Amino acid sequence: MTSTDATAKAEDSGPSGYAAARLRLLTEGARSGPPRRTALSRLTDDWLAGLFEAGAAGLRGVSLVAVGGYGRGELSPRSDLDLLLLHDGSAPDAIAALADRLWYPVWDLGLALDHSVRTPAEARKTAAEDLKVQLGLLDARHLAGDLGLTAALRTAVLADWRNQAPRRLPELQELCAGRAARQGELQYLLEPDLKEARGGLRDATALRAVAASWLADAPREGLDDARRRLLDVRDALHLTTGRATDRLALQEQDQVAAELGLLDADTLLRQVYEAARVIAYASDVTWREVGRVLRSRAVRPRLRAMLGGGKPTAERSPLAEGVVEQDGEVVLARAARPERDPVLPLRAAAAAAQAGLPLSLHAVRRLAATVRPLPTPWPAEAREQLVTLLGSGRPTVEVWEALEAEGLITRLLPDWERVRCRPQRNAVHLWTVDRHLIETAVRASAFTRRVSRPDLLLVAALLHDIGKGWPGDHSVAGEIIAEDVAARIGFDRDDVAVLGTLVRHHLLLVETATRRDLDDPATVRAVAEAVGAPGTLELLHALTEADALATGPAAWSSWRASLVADLVQRVTAVLAGDQPDEPEAAAPTAEQERLALEAAATGSPVLTLRAQTQPVADATESVPSGDPEPLGVELLIAVPDQPGVLPAVAGVLAMHRLTVRTAELRALDLPDGVDGSVLLLNWRVAAEYGSLPQAARLRADLVRALDGSLDIAGRLAERDAAYPRRRGLVAPPPRVSVHPAASRLATVIEVRAQDAPGLLFRIGRALEDARVRVRSAHASTLGSNAVDAFYVTTGGGGPMPGEEAASVARKLEEALRA
Repeated sequence: MTSTDATAKAEDSGPSGYAAARLRLLTEGARSGPPRRTALSRLTDDWLAGLFEAGAAGLRGVSLVAVGGYGRGELSPRSDLDLLLLHDGSAPDAIAALADRLWYPVWDLGLALDHSVRTPAEARKTAAEDLKVQLGLLDARHLAGDLGLTAALRTAVLADWRNQAPRRLPELQELCAGRAARQGELQYLLEPDLKEARGGLRDATALRAVAASWLADAPREGLDDARRRLLDVRDALHLTTGRATDRLALQEQDQVAAELGLLDADTLLRQVYEAARVIAYASDVTWREVGRVLRSRAVRPRLRAMLGGGKPTAERSPLAEGVVEQDGEVVLARAARPERDPVLPLRAAAAAAQAGLPLSLHAVRRLAATVRPLPTPWPAEAREQLVTLLGSGRPTVEVWEALEAEGLITRLLPDWERVRCRPQRNAVHLWTVDRHLIETAVRASAFTRRVSRPDLLLVAALLHDIGKGWPGDHSVAGEIIAEDVAARIGFDRDDVAVLGTLVRHHLLLVETATRRDLDDPATVRAVAEAVGAPGTLELLHALTEADALATGPAAWSSWRASLVADLVQRVTAVLAGDQPDEPEAAAPTAEQERLALEAAATGSPVLTLRAQTQPVADATESVPSGDPEPLGVELLIAVPDQPGVLPAVAGVLAMHRLTVRTAELRALDLPDGVDGSVLLLNWRVAAEYGSLPQAARLRADLVRALDGSLDIAGRLAERDAAYPRRRGLVAPPPRVSVHPAASRLATVIEVRAQDAPGLLFRIGRALEDARVRVRSAHASTLGSNAVDAFYVTTGGGGPMPGEEAASVARKLEEALRA
């Protein structure tokens, strides 16, 4: 007798006894994972069997059957009980009474129940009409009653499934694909659904169903462990939340990790991603095999007729030395000798990616089992094949995943292990670190025609975030790793230095373009000194765009592209020998002068809104030319010089849901004979959503803000209270820093903070209180993170002394923390 049986026998067979035994089992720290799921299933089996025996006394031709997850014996703490009351149809009234005696005690305990009452014929008919019902019946397990009735149904359902497999399997594949499209890929999501996302528990169940069809089978290695790991995580999720949920939300991840004895939430996510990757890869291989078998079945009769009854032979087309295509997959040639050819894995992968074909599972496993390590440095052919693989575009992803599934990538590039399946806790990023690197290479492959060294571009794309597996600044760590990798794979000293520079400065262009004043000569000179050569700048420009496009839609836009292109043009001129002139105050345009005179005459602000557009082709060569794309809206404001202009304008814009991208403020000299002083604000803004507000409404609110009759702080506080936040999440504190070398004309103060409505208003008010003048501001938002740079001066118009600037930064940080 097992310990669970003894527990069940010792307890009252009623609901309270089962509930008490269940609670003890779930709170028993010594038992978890598969043993706890098995024990919970057995405990539930015994309880339900007791209910059945008490209610079915003298009743024949009826049985109680567990189906779905419960049928597999995989009860998590909050799992549904999937039950089928199977009967022969001879006593419908007695069956209805028995069903009540079974279902109501389950409901009384608050357990979720998915139940049905059917005859075998009804069960088979429903399964034929509903694929999900059929999948549940494939895992049917007898609990109580007529064992023969249950066994007959199982036999019939399995026979139906195998007979209908050519029709039902494509339907199942479509179901899996639709679910993946809705839920995303488990191996990349920050808040994954452990069950429904691609690579989750539903897909693992689908693979069991394919195996039961006898038509194809999934690669078994690692699959059971991956499934067990996801079930363990779901158990811990149920225990920590007390809810029947499959979504691993951010606010629960630390608790779930602690429940599983893991170091932290990142370790938890990495384990989830690794498990999902195994299941997803097994699914890809299995569905390819299903398609191959179904195609061969459809073609075979015709071929046999053409060959007079002989057995058809699959055609093999050569792709590269030792590599051929057969039946839609890339396989090794019969004469291939992986043990004598260490370049063969890269050659086979490059050939597969170039042909747009998958690498066969058998070929990858043979390579993993027999190939010898490459010498150091790599031979030229190996390096060329790696570059060919990286430059093959979208097919590179599937081929790379096949190599990684069998451990070949980390054997070729040992440093890859630190970034493999590593999560990125930033809503801007769509992918884990390793997948982001491959996506960057895919994007970079489209830019190889615009650079003189496409090989360096592709390798830099692969390595640019390789330092994220190490402590400290990932760009600094990545430079060292990239140079080491580049030397090992056979690049010469000069190329190694260029790759190191590209990795070290892969964020330089976009950060400078969006956060610094490009009219300041110090900005352009600093970039030129960091890059060093026109060829490196050319590569860095392409890498910047590829990196941003591979990050996600929030990381790149025509606005960012135009700023980066402008910076590159200026740096190119400096590298060619030109020296940027110190900026002079530009003469006001006719429109600016008109607005200034009107503001001086009326004593109140005047403004205009004007959309800014630019042909897409001017912003980036990677996007085809076409209709102009909006870069934002130019907001011109002329207002009589007075305290509080910056926070007032920023606050009004925030109230109207306008995002500030750049902001320039300057005092405008008025013509002789015109009294007063006017501030001119030239800002670029964009609507968060919806249409732009009317200029008249903006002006009216600005007038009220400046005269103090509009409570901006109160209005923004109301919005801030209603601003959607994830429960339980605490944003990192803001950080304010001074960059004294960023400009000779002003002091640059940089603010990094959680983005929220009115952030620029709060910053502007704090700077106003510090009695500094803001010459220009450059706002940049990535996901929930805002990085804003402010060029500030003293009242006399010059840079601030170091101690004074540090004091302002401290006060600003304190104000933002409050």
